[in-house]
Amino acid sequence: MVSYKELGLVNTKDMFAKAIAGKYAIPGYNFNNMEQLQAIIRACVESESPVILQVSKGARNYANQTLLRYMAQGAVEYAKELNKDGKAIPIALHLDHGADFEICKSCIDMGFSSVMYDGSHLPFEENIAISKKVVEYAHSRDDYITVECELGVLAGVEDDVSAEVSHYTKPEEVIEFKEKTGCDSLAISIGTSHGANKFKPEQCTRNDEGILVPPPLAFEILEEIEKKLPGFPIVLHGSSSVPQEYVATINANGGGLKDAVGIPEAQLRKAAQYNVCKINIDSDGRLAMTAKIREVLKNKPAEFDPRKYIGPARDELSKMYARKNREVLGSANHAFD
Repeated sequence: MVSYKELGLVNTKDMFAKAIAGKYAIPGYNFNNMEQLQAIIRACVESESPVILQVSKGARNYANQTLLRYMAQGAVEYAKELNKDGKAIPIALHLDHGADFEICKSCIDMGFSSVMYDGSHLPFEENIAISKKVVEYAHSRDDYITVECELGVLAGVEDDVSAEVSHYTKPEEVIEFKEKTGCDSLAISIGTSHGANKFKPEQCTRNDEGILVPPPLAFEILEEIEKKLPGFPIVLHGSSSVPQEYVATINANGGGLKDAVGIPEAQLRKAAQYNVCKINIDSDGRLAMTAKIREVLKNKPAEFDPRKYIGPARDELSKMYARKNREVLGSANHAFD
């Protein structure tokens, strides 16, 4: 077994406490490869933001769990190298949407500093039972791994997570769930959704430019949850804004994204004013990289060196994430609070 402390990582406990006090959200950025990781670390060092590096089941299958762990260790050293003072920004390594106890245990034993168990699709009592088992194992370690659990179901598709219909979190259930599981943070459903097509066209309205506008997030549910769990860390999944400039670039260069729409960034910034202290963003990163890769290959059809098209994609991703930290999440300049 490996301790995350040996890798230079931190858990999310202090991160979340500071985020709630400062009314900002920590970015939860997913990565699958070196270029994504480079972009995340560059963006967060540049903007002086703490960060949660997220690994999904799909990422573990794609990149290999051992490589991902040592990539995270390398990210800590890379952050030190990029920082003029030689200090690393706070970096957590987090399992995103752990499907069962076994995968959570595996990640804990391999040096992850935080895990999510997602039993949101299960009956309430069964979700509690397995969540509690994960929490007890994670908290029994000397290094204390933090655990995120989920209550409520998000619609959409992303990696191995899929649901046709969303079910908002029931505020009347959150106290019992938190007390019985002992979880460190709670992912809730208030209208966010996985993937680039978060809403069906009939759920949206169109503005004067003909762009789809999604329904607003259910802030009344968030407010009720905050009243019942004052000061407790809340997490939003499926929070990509699906920038239309990337959608347009992809489609103009051979892509076929139809009716792709995300969560307006102003609503995410508003959510961070509550106890939402972690906001997950994955699809936006995929869109940014894909847009730049398609653009480069369209303009330079003879190019075959991956560095010449993945490199610009990495740079675009870093630029976008730095802006998200500053303008949307509010996490910029809080790395060394």
